[in-house]
Amino acid sequence: MKTRSPQAERLALGLIAAAVCQAVAAQEAQDAPENTTPRLPQVTVTAPKATSTVATPAEPQDLPALRAATSDTASLLRDMPGVSLYGAGGVSSLPVIHGLADDRLRIKLEGMDLMAACPNHMNPPLSYIDPSNVGSVQVYAGIAPVSVGGDAIGGAIVVEPLPPVFAAPGTANLTTGQVGTHYRSNGDAAGANLRATYATETFNITYAGSIAQSDNYKAGGDFKNYDATGRPGHTLARDEVGSTAYETRNHELGVAWRGSGQLVEAKLGFQDMPYQLYPNQRMDMLDNTQHRINLRYLGQFDWGALEARAYHEKVDHFMDFGDDKRYWYGTASGGPTAANGNPCSPIGSACAAGMPMYTQSKNTGASIKASIDLGPRDLLRVGGELQNYRLDDWWPPSGGGMWPNTFWNINDGKRDRIGLFGEWERQIDAQWMGLVGARYERVKTDAGSVQGYNMMYNTAAFNASDRSRSDDNWNLAAIARYTPDTTRSVEFGYAFKTRSPNLYERYSWSSMGMAAGMNNFVGDGNGYFGNPNLQHEMAHTFSATFDLHAADREWEFKATPYYSRVNNFIDAVQWSAMGNAPATMPLRNQFVVLRYANQSARLYGLDLSGKMPLAKTDFGRFGLLGLLNYTNGKNRDTDDHLYNIMPLNAKLALTHQYERWSNGLELQMVKRKSQVSDVRNELQTPGYALFNLRSSYRWKNVRVDFGVENLFDKLYYQPLGGAYLGQGTTMSMNKEKAGTTLWGTGVPGMGRSIYAGLTVDF
Repeated sequence: MKTRSPQAERLALGLIAAAVCQAVAAQEAQDAPENTTPRLPQVTVTAPKATSTVATPAEPQDLPALRAATSDTASLLRDMPGVSLYGAGGVSSLPVIHGLADDRLRIKLEGMDLMAACPNHMNPPLSYIDPSNVGSVQVYAGIAPVSVGGDAIGGAIVVEPLPPVFAAPGTANLTTGQVGTHYRSNGDAAGANLRATYATETFNITYAGSIAQSDNYKAGGDFKNYDATGRPGHTLARDEVGSTAYETRNHELGVAWRGSGQLVEAKLGFQDMPYQLYPNQRMDMLDNTQHRINLRYLGQFDWGALEARAYHEKVDHFMDFGDDKRYWYGTASGGPTAANGNPCSPIGSACAAGMPMYTQSKNTGASIKASIDLGPRDLLRVGGELQNYRLDDWWPPSGGGMWPNTFWNINDGKRDRIGLFGEWERQIDAQWMGLVGARYERVKTDAGSVQGYNMMYNTAAFNASDRSRSDDNWNLAAIARYTPDTTRSVEFGYAFKTRSPNLYERYSWSSMGMAAGMNNFVGDGNGYFGNPNLQHEMAHTFSATFDLHAADREWEFKATPYYSRVNNFIDAVQWSAMGNAPATMPLRNQFVVLRYANQSARLYGLDLSGKMPLAKTDFGRFGLLGLLNYTNGKNRDTDDHLYNIMPLNAKLALTHQYERWSNGLELQMVKRKSQVSDVRNELQTPGYALFNLRSSYRWKNVRVDFGVENLFDKLYYQPLGGAYLGQGTTMSMNKEKAGTTLWGTGVPGMGRSIYAGLTVDF
């Protein structure tokens, strides 16, 4: 368990004090005359027109309540139809759309295509923005138009920060901002955020900063029968979920200029994450820094609109064993059978001090997109983008079997992408809309020669091979929408999408259990290694959305059936202990080594969502919200179930609004997970039902959110949480001794947690 740093405490207390002062000031001004001048005038320059196809937005009024309950930006999507979440670190869960996750989704953050720079994908794109800085979220769960992006076979997620604001014409310069803080009882989690803006009619400068920190959280009951952590004198309670602590700090400074239909923005971003521990990985993130610059131009012309962007990102990432995992290895530390590792020195063949792992990446991209008005009914979107990505992943010698050389997991990795697209949207008549688009991308990957810790690691075949690969990827989308009247519509379409393998899927090379176990995106406890001959994935997807609603949207019901067939789907095969061929007899009930392999897959399912009013009384308005998701995924070559498919799940929420109060009682239900990936020895999880309470109250400039998650402190296991590796001797692939993590334990969800958040606008 981690303890808070004094610097973080001082900053949090300072922001909390500022929030309280602002709250008092706002209360004193409660009876003041209403200011008729808009407080936050919006930018008049807009981006090229977004596609008119159905993308599900996160409701703006829901975002503040969700921000109070989580520091994980991906969790803002948890009430979106078709979306679920892979369990990971406390601020780095991975969104899943219709059974496809991680690199299979097109995730755009502030227009940038970011990639995880880690063999465990501990720093995914959405981990680089704090929930308090999210202005809008769009989810394309069905068919994503080609203008939204390529190099993905699933849906798309577009996250934008709060837009720049300017002083209204003829008014004084604008000084505005927001300060907020939150606390959550489970894990003793706390954080604060600050946003401050100075603006004239043509100039804006804005700073946005946040901190968040948590200790390990507790489950709703004892889920293990041991206390040891691998460190002498350090134990964990049996209901404490080891390696779930985190601390993160985000800063962004932006300037913007506007005039004559033009807008120019420049942003500098910095993230410092001192630690984020992982309950389903053998390693922990013990430092992650990101520096980024993001430049953007928007222009409106008589013929349409133009958007151009250029960005550069540099990530330095470090992993080792955190406080809840064994750090000292080797015979001098007590030997491999000892539950705890005693400190030893000097490092060498008999003494290993941890297992340091470093990753460094550089990501440079640029894009240009134009929306051209061809007439009152026709709109043409054209554009192009390029991305150059560089990655190094190396593990310095630390003793024991990790000695005496530096292990190069990926050396001089390169992934370059260039793409062009065109998309035509036509409003055929008052009832029909059609859209067709095509996108071509060229993806080139390569990597340098590697070396192992010592002569036990055979690198000859990999180093002698030609590792350069090039993919020609096509993406197509055709969508139609029929709207017979103001209460009905149906949108349906087809997409052909292509994705090239990432660098770890192609170039991580060692099949030895210890090294392979450090390469794992999905948290299942297994070890993975790459395959340079992987082909690009190609998905054929059919989807439709039926939308019935009142003319004023007071009630609505949506149904989205979908079907995807994926050729060259990157799945995995168990590998032999000798490391030179697929296993002839699959191993069961243990962790295994797997190699990425192209196979064939199919996925289908159904999303249902809706809302309806129940009553309007003297005590307020009552309503009902509902959501149901079902996904079925199978490997067509092996007839095995695909990994990490969320079982049937549903949510029902009773809502209540009375003047400035907003309240909700939510029931979340998840069916037993019995259809699992046999090749990975995926764990089954029992079904469960959880109750959550939410409430908020809003004054003019002050908002208070509070609630209770998992009201009845239910012990449950996350269906997409993976295998529990949060404490003990995690370097060993399979542990047979008492007092350490064994195969067969899932990661439990959080027990009861009471939370509160305060937000003040000024």
